[in-house]
Amino acid sequence: MDASQVAQSPDISDVVKRFFRYVQVDSPSNPDREETTPSNEEELAMAALLGKELEELGAKDVKVDGHGYVTAKLDGSPEAAQAPRLGLIAHIDSTSDAPAHGVKPQIVAYEGGDLVIGEVDGRRVRVTTGSVPDLAQMAGQPIVTSDGTTLLSADDKAGVAEIMALLARYQKDLRLPHPPLAVAFVPDEEIGHGAALLDLEDFGAAYAYTVDGEQLGEINYECFSAADALVTVEGVMVHPGAAKDRMVNAISLWRDLDSMLPAAERPEHTEGREGYFHCHSIEGTPAQVKAHYLIRDFDAAGFERRLKLLQDAAAMINEREGKARVQVAVKPQYRNMAEHFKGSEFLIDAALMANRQQGVEPRCVPVRGGTDGAQLTFRGLLCPNIATGGYLAHSVREFIPVRSLEVTVDILQSLCALLAERPAAS
Repeated sequence: MDASQVAQSPDISDVVKRFFRYVQVDSPSNPDREETTPSNEEELAMAALLGKELEELGAKDVKVDGHGYVTAKLDGSPEAAQAPRLGLIAHIDSTSDAPAHGVKPQIVAYEGGDLVIGEVDGRRVRVTTGSVPDLAQMAGQPIVTSDGTTLLSADDKAGVAEIMALLARYQKDLRLPHPPLAVAFVPDEEIGHGAALLDLEDFGAAYAYTVDGEQLGEINYECFSAADALVTVEGVMVHPGAAKDRMVNAISLWRDLDSMLPAAERPEHTEGREGYFHCHSIEGTPAQVKAHYLIRDFDAAGFERRLKLLQDAAAMINEREGKARVQVAVKPQYRNMAEHFKGSEFLIDAALMANRQQGVEPRCVPVRGGTDGAQLTFRGLLCPNIATGGYLAHSVREFIPVRSLEVTVDILQSLCALLAERPAAS
């Protein structure tokens, strides 16, 4: 079933129709313009669409700013009008890690075996049960995919659609129990900006949840501590025919530094709560090399150990060379937010209970990456994450079951009903 058929079908749920509509709006963030917000002006079209739809849903104080931030508020149900305001947040940008323009969503009637998404250049794009074991339990379910030429953008337009579908339910029946709500859709999460410019005082939430991530039932309140490190190596370039005792090859020096970092602690060899060193880009010549490293660890002491090991490797090479040829510039990105939830475990408990009420067995999973919630938590707005139900984000094989989209809206409704019972702040 293609996008036009979905739009016209009376049997397709609101959240699925919204999801199809949103993924067809191109809005990838641009990692080469991370100093500008939004990094890609296409994100503004997505923001404008959501602002218009929020007004149509009767939301209050709807704002769409020049940076691509969309915010709005909704009154609580009559019995919960004085409950603390709950924030719900998702991001409007897609990653640029896979083709992200011209997404053509479709619903595949999956009957088991390989999930065939499409055919590109004569080769089938497929997902196997070996790569996604959960797929074996989805036989007989309709699944949303792209046509295989692009990602799907369930990360995070599924979250956007699920929040909007929840608001649509409240528009139809304001008596459904829910606390006052604040909603934010933010740009550039995929390049580490996310909610950095969200005005928390104006947003007015006592606490919040991001709706992002992947498999149904996952709850995240623990993430990496993270830093970006730029390693700059200065060499001396002379003609290689006269290089003896004169050339200092920056590429060779960088290779020496990289070899001092544990090979077993690279992303391709780590999982769970294991941290890593990741050289994600390098450019240069024998005269100069610039290499970017991502440093990640869940443990604060382990994180500091990694930063020190990189600095020590540079210092060792500089001492050997008798000159400061290697410089390391560390840029902190975010820290593990888990420690901030001590005393506020009710946010995790409510998310667990909301999943169970909808027949989903939840699990708390550490995020091997960053979230808007981590950034917001450190700014003072406690913000765990609830999954959207998608799989294989950042890939042309990305997919999301229709059931996951629909059940996540139910989970959000249960969560809101639970938090509607919280007493008003004194």
